[in-house]
Amino acid sequence: MSVSSHVAVFTAHKPAPADAPRDLVGLSREEMAAAIAELGEPAFRARQLWRWIYGRGATDFAVMSDIAKPLRQRLAERFTIGRPAVAAAQASDDGTQKWLLRFADGHEVEAVHIPEDDRGTLCVSSQVGCTLTCRFCHTGTQRLVRNLQAAEIVGQVMHARGALDDWQRPEGDRRISNIVLMGMGEPLYNFDNVARALKIVMDHEGISISRRRITLSTAGVVPMMQRCGAELGVNLAVSLHAVTDELRDELVPLNRKYPIADLMAACRSYPGLNNARRITFEYVMLKGVNDTPADARALVRLIRGIPAKINLIPFNPWPGSAYDCATPEAIERFSRIVMDAGYASPVRAPRGRDILAACGQLKSESRREGSAALAARRIARETARQAARAAAG
Repeated sequence: MSVSSHVAVFTAHKPAPADAPRDLVGLSREEMAAAIAELGEPAFRARQLWRWIYGRGATDFAVMSDIAKPLRQRLAERFTIGRPAVAAAQASDDGTQKWLLRFADGHEVEAVHIPEDDRGTLCVSSQVGCTLTCRFCHTGTQRLVRNLQAAEIVGQVMHARGALDDWQRPEGDRRISNIVLMGMGEPLYNFDNVARALKIVMDHEGISISRRRITLSTAGVVPMMQRCGAELGVNLAVSLHAVTDELRDELVPLNRKYPIADLMAACRSYPGLNNARRITFEYVMLKGVNDTPADARALVRLIRGIPAKINLIPFNPWPGSAYDCATPEAIERFSRIVMDAGYASPVRAPRGRDILAACGQLKSESRREGSAALAARRIARETARQAARAAAG
C-alpha cells in the first residue's frame, strides 16, 4: 500500500452538521481570508482574526476590541474558535504536566509539557492511536483510530499555552519554547495535516515558534522524509532502536517495509542536513536486547558520515510491557563508546514516569468503531442529506 493510500484509509472524521459554525482554527491564512471575504469583509480582517486567535489566544469574538461590535456578532454567528476539551489533567512530581484532550467526536489523545531550566517542551500527538506497532511503545498497543485534523493538532498547542498562562508572556519567557511531534501516532503517516498545523504554529504573527525549535519524530517512513525536510525544514528525529534489520524488524515492524539501509540513505539526503542541523537518532535502551558495547560500536559504524546526535532513552515501563530498562552501567558504557566516536550521546532523563507521561508511555482509551457503527453513521449521514434536499425543494 502506498503512503498516500495508507493515509487516506484513516482520515475518516465525523463531519460537522451543515448548519454548524465553521471553526477558524486550523485554516490557513488564505482559507481564513476567503471565509471572511464571504461576509463581504476586506482581507485585513482575516489578519486581525489571525492575530487575536494565534497571537493572543482569544476564544471569544467579543474580546476583539479593534473589530466593530456588529461584525463581531456576525462572526460569532458564522464561526467558532475551537479548543479540545480536557478529559483529564495530571501533574508529575517533577513538574511534567499531561492532558488527556477530547475532540468533538469523543476521541482522545494525550499531550505533555516538560519544563526544563533552559526550555519548555510540548510533546504533541498526530494520530488517535498509532499506525505502527512498535513493541516497546505503549501507544503502539492502541490500534489506530484516525488521523488528527490540523485544527486538532494546533488545538493541543493552544490548549497548553492557555493552561500554562503563556499567551501574554514575551517570546523569550514562554513556558512553551519547543515543540516535538513525539506523542501518539506516526506524523509522516498524517503529513498533510501535520504540515498545515506546523505552518500555523511557525507563523510569525501568531504562535511564532521557529522551525529550529520544532522536531518531528518518525519511525522511518522513508518516502515522506524528503518532503518533510523540503516543505517544513523542521528538525528530524528518527526512532532507530536497533542496528540490525533482524532486531529492528521485531522492535519497529515498519522496518520490514523500509529497512535500515533505505532509512540511512533517506537520512543522508535529508534537506538542509549539516553540522549545525543534525538528525537525532532515538535509541531506547532495553536490557539484554540492544544495550551491549557491540551494539554501540555497530551504531557508530551505521551512522558514520551523518551529522547526528544520539538520544539514549532509558526504557519507560508501562502495564504489560515485555521489556526491562538497561542498567545504568550499561547505558553509561554505551554512551561513552558513542561519544568517544565523536557523537553527542546524551541520556534522556525520564520525565513524568509517575503519570505515564514519559517517552513511549502515552495512550488513550479511544477505539475504532466497528463495521456496524460505521454503517449506522453512513446511513444517518445519507438520511440527513436526503432530508436537506427535500427541505430545499
